[in-house]
Amino acid sequence: MLISALAFALMAALVKEAGQLGIPLLQIIFVRALISVALSLIDIGRAGVHPLGYRRALLFARGLSGFLALTGVFYALIHLSMAQATVLQYLHPVFTALLAFLFLAERPTNATLACIALSLLGLACIVSPYWFASDATTAPLWPVIAGLGGAFGSGVAYTLVRKLVTTEHPSVIVLYFPLVCAPGTLLLGGADFVWPTAAGWWVLLGVGCFTQLGQLALTKAMQLDAASRVTSLSYVQIIFAAILGWLAFGEIPTQATLLGGGLILLGAMVSAWLQPRSALAS
Repeated sequence: MLISALAFALMAALVKEAGQLGIPLLQIIFVRALISVALSLIDIGRAGVHPLGYRRALLFARGLSGFLALTGVFYALIHLSMAQATVLQYLHPVFTALLAFLFLAERPTNATLACIALSLLGLACIVSPYWFASDATTAPLWPVIAGLGGAFGSGVAYTLVRKLVTTEHPSVIVLYFPLVCAPGTLLLGGADFVWPTAAGWWVLLGVGCFTQLGQLALTKAMQLDAASRVTSLSYVQIIFAAILGWLAFGEIPTQATLLGGGLILLGAMVSAWLQPRSALAS
């Protein structure tokens, strides 16, 4: 999960840079999907498994939910600071725990419930300045809503991954993500694509490679523990994102973001440190 969190933080920084270079959102997702297809097929060929897997309806649902989540997350990254967008994205354990309970019968522990409560309180701190702002230009609610939608979509995707890892190879699960993203982005925004500069191509290549690394590390972690517990350990990406946002874009988190992010990080530490030993060993 540490490898996954660092890879996703680097991906987020490159997505923001691509947006500043004038590359459309759906084009960023399209190029990232093409790179992911190539890398996934190489790994699938090395593993000698069927590229389309066995439970194809669930695999397609995982790809679709991932596509919708990624669109929301990338939109938030381009229009908010990296720290804000990442904090919103990392509300997904709230949705993952609920969905895993409803569909996988994974009963959340008291530590997980405490994590959820602190996360929701942190969200309230982050969003409140926007809701009460009198100037609409200081209240980018659509990026906030997109970030929350991305978190929910991630929760759906992670729950499906947890259900699929018992029968499917990790790279097969990852492959369905770009198989949905590539045609979806072409249909919705292909007419707006632009030809990037040389720097833009390197940025897009980095987005694809770091996302692939993050996805594979996350899927492997899902094979080793319950969905709600694994995702709660990935909050270190918030710290990575805040550092990269400061170093690369000069972003200094607001007091509301620091307070909300601190509460969400506290919830993650409660979940990670206070889980019963039997739960961690399962």
